[in-house]
Amino acid sequence: MADDPRSERAQLRLRVQQAPQDFIAWVMLADAEFDHGDADAGLRAATRALALRPGHPEALARLGRGHWLAGRHVQAAQALSQAAAQAPQHPGIALWLGHALEDAGEPEAAAQAYEHAYRLLPDEPIFAAHLLNWRRKLCDWRDLDRLSSQVRRAVRDGHGAVEPFAFLSEDADAAEQLACARRRARDLAASVRPLPPPPASEPGHALRLGFLSNGFGAHPTGLLTVAFFEALQAHDTVSAHLFALNADDGSPIRQRLAAATHLHDVAGQSHTRIAQAIREQRIDILYDLRGWGGGGTPEVLAMRPAPLQVNWLAYPGTSGAPWIDYVLGDRFALPDALKPHYSEAVAWLPGAFQPSDTRRTVGTPPSRRDCGLPDTCMVYACFNNSYKLNPAGMARMLDVLAQVDGSVLWLLSGPGRADDRLRAAAQARGVDPARLVFMRKLPHDDYLARYRHADLFLDTNPYNAHTTASDALWAGCPVLTRPGATFAARVAGSLNHHLGLDDMNVPDDDAYVATAIRLGRDDAARDALRTRLLAAKASSPLFDMARFAAGFAGVAGRMADRRRKGLPPAPLD
Repeated sequence: MADDPRSERAQLRLRVQQAPQDFIAWVMLADAEFDHGDADAGLRAATRALALRPGHPEALARLGRGHWLAGRHVQAAQALSQAAAQAPQHPGIALWLGHALEDAGEPEAAAQAYEHAYRLLPDEPIFAAHLLNWRRKLCDWRDLDRLSSQVRRAVRDGHGAVEPFAFLSEDADAAEQLACARRRARDLAASVRPLPPPPASEPGHALRLGFLSNGFGAHPTGLLTVAFFEALQAHDTVSAHLFALNADDGSPIRQRLAAATHLHDVAGQSHTRIAQAIREQRIDILYDLRGWGGGGTPEVLAMRPAPLQVNWLAYPGTSGAPWIDYVLGDRFALPDALKPHYSEAVAWLPGAFQPSDTRRTVGTPPSRRDCGLPDTCMVYACFNNSYKLNPAGMARMLDVLAQVDGSVLWLLSGPGRADDRLRAAAQARGVDPARLVFMRKLPHDDYLARYRHADLFLDTNPYNAHTTASDALWAGCPVLTRPGATFAARVAGSLNHHLGLDDMNVPDDDAYVATAIRLGRDDAARDALRTRLLAAKASSPLFDMARFAAGFAGVAGRMADRRRKGLPPAPLD
């Protein structure tokens, strides 16, 4: 599909042809190409701008942005560092430098760049939001309440587009999450040209289901979905097409996904080309498995490549986007009370909304000592990412440690100095920092095996364990959670509920601490709980992927039936 000649990008392309010495036009063209998802074209424009004015910070910044979009994060950080040195008062360059340093593996330097950008424009919500998000990742809780209040106030007042995924970590309600997502969608829609309406579906053919994600490999999305796609092959009423935004990582998960589906590699392609690829496959229903999470392409969804489009799995909230028709949930994770705060029509799956890889094996871990654990003690675990930890949640966990002699808390090691900051938080609360044990990120099989040493998983709020909760339960480690009032805060509770372990879903923090202490002190109670979990794992529909696939295909058929009848999207039970 050719560009609209009236579009900004087409006009800028024409401008640089007519005036090839126009530095500003080349810089603006680079931005337009990047916004279109074409990193190569943007880099060419940035390089031309830099040739016209060597060392100019605006050209260097675009060069850095192009390298960043192309995944060359070290080169991006180098170019943006040069640009920032030339223009130290430019908040936008400081922000891009933060992104590049983050992905280049320099987390503390990234935090400094985000803080610098914020100091330059302290009243701009997007800068406050990026600083807040990165401080959460680093467990740097300075000014956390003030920054969070500023960001939530901006969302409430409609001032500035805040990234919806990061906003899930705030103590915001579902109405605030909807407002955040709607603002982000509105801003994006202003720069995207939809495709023409799709042709009519062929009557009687198997439904062609498309799935768009950057996680088709050794990634939480791939790990959750692979057994589901394998089970879906048994249903001749549907066929699955994966559109992989990530390149082949050579993993066994990627190989299984490719064997079970029609896998289309669209990594590195422009938004328009990806949308065309989806349209060419005549997809009936397109499932967005990334949403507002990093690495997704909401621009592709905004082009409307499929007649029905669905928010599912990776983004636990509303898209707020007019181009998404349905959201898939279950009755626990997305109850009726949340429905008014979703822009999509809700389609409830008959069981849990989350599938799971039932072919994964839980191997034998290294010794406790090799894992950094005492030879004998109560082991509480929380392997959630560091941004899900917060002062209130850590205080809750540390209160448990203080009441269970000799117990330890096993955590996933965070970026930068996050672990040191958590040790300092323990010390400040009167808990020996040595009782926090950190596990570095490991290959999935090695990580999964370590759950054999964990006695109880302590969940987080307001953003629960999701894939991590599924991992813990599959490995036989019970999960204690306090379900909240948003989808992101109810996922672990949904998994417990569908396993018949509702007693592990507690109503408040006091019950959470009391339950964790009771189980920590009572070996027999822990053994009985683990026995119940293992029995539920063997018999519950939560881990029955044939049943999950049947329910999924049934809901897809009902969505398509409504459209064939000319009916708009509506809640589906």
